[in-house]
Amino acid sequence: MTTTTRLGTRRLGRTGPTVSSPALGAMGLSGAYGPVDDDEGVRVLHAYLDAGGTLLDTGDFYGAGHNESLIRRALAGRDRDEVVLSVKFGAMRGPDGGMAGIDGRPAAVRNFLTYSLQRLGTDHVDVYRPARLDRSVPIEDTVGAIAELVDKGYVRHIGLSEVGAQTIRRAAAVAPICDVQLEYSLLSRGIEDEIRPVCRELGIGVTAYGVLGRGLIGGSGVIDGVRAVSPRFQGANRAHNGALVARLEELAAAKGASVAQLAIAWVAAQGEDIVPVVGSRRLDQVATLVGSGLVSLDAAELARIDELIPRGAAQGDRYPSQAMADLDSER
Repeated sequence: MTTTTRLGTRRLGRTGPTVSSPALGAMGLSGAYGPVDDDEGVRVLHAYLDAGGTLLDTGDFYGAGHNESLIRRALAGRDRDEVVLSVKFGAMRGPDGGMAGIDGRPAAVRNFLTYSLQRLGTDHVDVYRPARLDRSVPIEDTVGAIAELVDKGYVRHIGLSEVGAQTIRRAAAVAPICDVQLEYSLLSRGIEDEIRPVCRELGIGVTAYGVLGRGLIGGSGVIDGVRAVSPRFQGANRAHNGALVARLEELAAAKGASVAQLAIAWVAAQGEDIVPVVGSRRLDQVATLVGSGLVSLDAAELARIDELIPRGAAQGDRYPSQAMADLDSER
């Protein structure tokens, strides 16, 4: 199954590359939401690229390097310059697969990139970003190390992920930042207070992940992988959030769209500086991603969606308590 509808494009901030919108988030192809056959994973990546997609979002810790190797396989025989690879680094894992902290030291930055280039089979990464803030290392040092890699041609642009307004300002004072990756959806709108205004002031784009609430919006309802520990999927929270999302069904049907497509279109409608990143691990999910570009929302429809799912209406944190405490964007 493939799709021929071509995606639109947006630029990542004032200094970043022009990319397809929505982007494809590849994390789910490496077991985050249950097993995916590698051959199917390649077909998913090919379907997105064949539809005109260019922006692939990955992390060196997705599947402990598996995700990058899978992308290398998918890109074999294709023009590398037609793909924008956005890579997160710094999240460490133990041999049991558990998370083991963040390392943003300059020496670690160079080390992480060396392995990513090898696994991806490329001589450069288009956007390179720390996955989280390492509180033991000044952000100036981490960004400065990436800037040195930009000067040497190994990295094209610098991004950030899940950092707050003050950290963004400090980072941007060191080197141009093209975008900040943040969770943003109808169920998670915290960036609207301080982070998004600062990004707009500084000409920094937002790549919005979690636009479908990890499957709460338009998902199968299966609670597995990272969903099994997500507070929003537990008990009464799950029932409440599911009822919220159900309010979108009538409007989506009137638009000839799925609830998931409506939610993606809502994020895209929040500004030309925002690029939704939609996780996909099946061909039908790629079709949903691509089709969302055909859904336009006018002012009245956007207002209606805000009435149906008011800001702050979701119950449960977006991560378990320890992970929430580690987020600079939540401080």
